[in-house]
Amino acid sequence: MKTVLITGTSSGYGRATALYFHARRWNVIATMRTPRAGVLPESDRLRVVGLDVTEPRTITDAFETAGPIDVLVNNAGVPSISVFEGTPMARVREVFETNTFGVMATTQAVLPQFRERGSGVVVNVTSSVVLGHMPLSAVYKASKMAVEGFTASLALELAPFGVQAKTVEPGACLTTNFAANATNGAPLDELVPAPYAPWAKKAMDDFTGQDLFTEESDVAEAVWRAVHDTTGLLRFPAGPDAVRLAQAK
Repeated sequence: MKTVLITGTSSGYGRATALYFHARRWNVIATMRTPRAGVLPESDRLRVVGLDVTEPRTITDAFETAGPIDVLVNNAGVPSISVFEGTPMARVREVFETNTFGVMATTQAVLPQFRERGSGVVVNVTSSVVLGHMPLSAVYKASKMAVEGFTASLALELAPFGVQAKTVEPGACLTTNFAANATNGAPLDELVPAPYAPWAKKAMDDFTGQDLFTEESDVAEAVWRAVHDTTGLLRFPAGPDAVRLAQAK
């Protein structure tokens, strides 16, 4: 029975992925910044562990608690929607600390056991923003593009040791808390400098009016495919809108 450690499992893609692997008889280490009861079912094959990817101590503690694992899924992330001119640099650093440096930190923590064992898979969840030209996402896209580049190079470094690195690129999902978390619950027009307001409104209207969206289950299935793929494929778009973008690209 194999073991997967997934970050950011309190909701959305991370929770769906934890449930997906658990249903397929894997041991699941479901990590979240603040563990809460009732988020995931009680099971002898599922452990909820505290892990904040921006805090090195909690990363070390979580991996010690987990013991040997076969797969790391870096899902934890923070969203950001705004025009760049109106985004404080403190927010830029916050986004990168979680979305980019957090992914690197957890990956670095797991690599020694993967390399020494000669097997293991790292799956980094990015976003379909890397596949097209998306407005209002300059900071978020930059953080995810960095992970795409990191993973592509990492895959080459790990290949001689039988270890794999992949990315999963989810599309837009209306059933997660992405939009609310991206603006901390504030209306977008309160965060966008006035000269950008008409353009920003149109961009959001176009986004919410698109005809295809992603479900949490699409992402869980794509992570599963990435873990089990033997063809050497690096990137896995998740959801019909992401697949369409990938095909167009």
